[in-house]
Amino acid sequence: MKNSANRILTIAVILLLLLNIAMVVYIIKQRNHSGPPRGNPMEMMDKELNMSEQQKAEVKKLRDEHFESIHPLFDSIRAAKVAYFGLIKDPNVNDSLLNVYNTRMNDLQSKINKLTFDHFRSVKAVLSEEQQRKYDDFVQKMMQRKKDSTGKKK
Repeated sequence: MKNSANRILTIAVILLLLLNIAMVVYIIKQRNHSGPPRGNPMEMMDKELNMSEQQKAEVKKLRDEHFESIHPLFDSIRAAKVAYFGLIKDPNVNDSLLNVYNTRMNDLQSKINKLTFDHFRSVKAVLSEEQQRKYDDFVQKMMQRKKDSTGKKK
């Protein structure tokens, strides 16, 4: 009787171990396949809009110009943040000085947002009417993509 109880216990432990392994595999697979498709936004846009080679070239040119124009603004924001958080060293820093730094960073971000909006309009102008409707949806999908707290896309 003791032998059969050990055998049943051994079988139960093995079954539970296999079940746990199966659950871990299932959870990992679900995590890797959940959420919207990821990838290069340019490739995704080309695929969704079925752009011609001429349109692709024009959009690439516009994109390169856009990044060239906003890159210095990102550098300025980064520098402003370094200076802002450098104020931690000063125990007597006042709120008005903090507001000056915050306003500066907000102004820079507003410029980036405006330039990006204008860029999206420029890209849209390159597209046909049908592509423009799809582009509007595409832009909304891209803006709604979620990121986790580490900045990685979910």
